[in-house]
Amino acid sequence: MSTLPTTTLGTGGPVVGVQGLGCMGMSEYYGPTDTTEALATLDRALELGVTLFDTADVYGSGHNEELIGPFVRANRDRVVLATKFAIERRADDPAYRAVNNSPAYIRSAVDASLRRLGVDVIDLYYMHRRDPAVPLAESVGTMAELVQAGKVRHLGLSEVTGAELREAHAVHPIAALQSEWSLFSRDTERSAVPAAAELGVALVPYSPLGRGFLTGAFASAEELGEDDFRRHQPRFSGDNARANAALVEPVRKIAADRGATPAQVALAWVHQRAEVHGLSVVPIPGTRRRSRLEENTAAAALRLTEAELAALEPIAGRVAGDRYPDMSATSTARE
Repeated sequence: MSTLPTTTLGTGGPVVGVQGLGCMGMSEYYGPTDTTEALATLDRALELGVTLFDTADVYGSGHNEELIGPFVRANRDRVVLATKFAIERRADDPAYRAVNNSPAYIRSAVDASLRRLGVDVIDLYYMHRRDPAVPLAESVGTMAELVQAGKVRHLGLSEVTGAELREAHAVHPIAALQSEWSLFSRDTERSAVPAAAELGVALVPYSPLGRGFLTGAFASAEELGEDDFRRHQPRFSGDNARANAALVEPVRKIAADRGATPAQVALAWVHQRAEVHGLSVVPIPGTRRRSRLEENTAAAALRLTEAELAALEPIAGRVAGDRYPDMSATSTARE
């Protein structure tokens, strides 16, 4: 039985549970994965009312799409499938990343994703990152052609500014904007969130738990495995990590007072942004374990008081360190 209420992604977009599932960590970035448990987590998510499942062609260089493909196909009428294009990798250089928004690349990327997923249509197709060298109208126009061709149902963008969202929406309706949004990261509120509210675009916050830092799962990157990409994120290392660990104390206190977990408090804060800003908000916390999934989905029923929200309000403004070691591909760099 579903435990989650539903909302709509954009005007005329798909109806989804108010919390989705980010699948990235099932393939890469956060250390070793138990594939059997990860697949069981997908099934459990659907049982709990999670219907938006988020992947991308770059996750595991296609592995993540292949991993969740059988699950998606087995539950095609219940799953809202989101994937992304734009970040290129090279097999001979694991560190290589480039952003490609060219029409030719978009057309080849969607066909490759459809093939790996084993489906005929993608419900929500995102531009993962924006390349300012390619006219936005050109890229979104190509994405619109995919809708007309029946390969994609709805369009999304990730890490764009409010001005870019308005420009894209004028070319073709945008159902969802996916950007980092949490108690630790609120830069998207500067222009993107107001524009989304104005246009009727849903917000899909990624890393709503501050990549696990807000949960207390770790207090410094030094505690993480060598293959964990969080070791390279500035806010989790050295003096930044020590300063930021202290900022989590109000989250822990509220959790203890409410008989909840820090993760649930952090997620409840994100869920309540829907009312604060007047738009649909569907966070996609990532997990590979059923126990964490159940903890996360329960957060949708937790309502924080005004006093609790006030205690959490100052946190983001005090965070030390950037979200990424290179912020050039984020919306922040273009505002």
